[in-house]
Amino acid sequence: MKPAVRILLLGSSALLYGVLAYATPRPEFGQLLGVLIAAFGLYGWMMRAGLPLRQGLVAALLLRLLWLPALPTLSDDYYRFRWDGLLVAHGVNPYQFRPDELLTPAGPLPAQLVAELYPRLNSPHYYSVYPPVCQAAFGAAASLFPTSALGFVVVLRVLIIGAELGTALLLLALLRRFNLPEQLALWYLLNPLVLIELTGNLHFEALVISFLLLMLWLATRGQLARAGGALALAVATKLLPLLVLPLLVRRLGRGQLLGFLAALAVGLLVLFAPFLSVELFRNIGRSLTLYFRSFEFNASVYYLLRAAGQWYKGYNDIARIGPALACTTALGSLVLASRERQPTWVTLPRTLLLLLTLYFLLATTVHPWYITPLVALGVFTRLRYPVAWSGLAVLSYAAYRTPAYTENLGLVALEYGLLLAVLAADGWQGRFSVQPRQA
Repeated sequence: MKPAVRILLLGSSALLYGVLAYATPRPEFGQLLGVLIAAFGLYGWMMRAGLPLRQGLVAALLLRLLWLPALPTLSDDYYRFRWDGLLVAHGVNPYQFRPDELLTPAGPLPAQLVAELYPRLNSPHYYSVYPPVCQAAFGAAASLFPTSALGFVVVLRVLIIGAELGTALLLLALLRRFNLPEQLALWYLLNPLVLIELTGNLHFEALVISFLLLMLWLATRGQLARAGGALALAVATKLLPLLVLPLLVRRLGRGQLLGFLAALAVGLLVLFAPFLSVELFRNIGRSLTLYFRSFEFNASVYYLLRAAGQWYKGYNDIARIGPALACTTALGSLVLASRERQPTWVTLPRTLLLLLTLYFLLATTVHPWYITPLVALGVFTRLRYPVAWSGLAVLSYAAYRTPAYTENLGLVALEYGLLLAVLAADGWQGRFSVQPRQA
């Protein structure tokens, strides 16, 4: 690729992300989709043309810094982040009360902040589900900027960019260790969905990905106690990484597994200790139950089962279908772990990728940023569907055109229909084999 072409592609990408960050209202789906199609097109062009690694790494950093002073435009989750952070800053356990329980004049938060934040919360009648690492970050940002939304956002964004820098270093180190080209790291680092949803919209999958890769790096070096601590950090950021545990049984001897689990347990105890209470387990349990029994967004298999249930029973039976699909994922994890042919650290990213794919295909809720760990794990495989899904997931942004988040099921069907085609192509061309790609 000629230098002038590289400069043109990178400059055009920066312009597109600037438009997304500062000039694209969430309800304007037509503009949003057009900009995203262009961004993914440039991303694919650069990756296929062979963008030099050093220039790609510099571009990945600069494109993240571009978002630094921008408020999130495609997600309103940061209002809840700030609410929880203010509670932590005021010495209140965020797991103890729902937002709607703190509207009294005697509440812990200043009336002005309550009036500013509460109307913008997307789940004011649910207890917080954000684990301790998130709460610590929220509390630190709220302590530094108790009255400034922008200051709060900038602190979190600096943290997430720092986590992404760690991810970049770990991807490069692991690729070298697995005898794979370092260039493959750019498939994650320059991915538009990763840039938009993690750096732009402040989703903490950025930390989860970094901690999971740290666990893998430490495990490959035989530092299993530290690897258990890294997994504890990942789980204390988002509970989903617990799914990796069945995949570790055949990779560790009995003594190693016990040591790993002990380090994991101690790490989780230390991280959860500041919030330990009866309310912590009871209220998080309530919110997770509601999540599996009530929430639905951008699903695939679940929507088909929902339609069948409505035809057969005359109502939406999510209260049974959601938990049943979650149990199916748990069973699938055991089957995948027991039937894995080559349970080594080199093959762990591929197997975990398949397990998370199963989880999201059976989930009742699949927000676009949920796909980002698949993109990171896909770097170590020959599979193309993680990147394809990251592009197709943006079709779900159509639901943001109205405050009620009305989904266009035609677009959902298009997303998963095309994803199924890419999955089939990966299978037909033998990309599901354990042999990582070399270019």
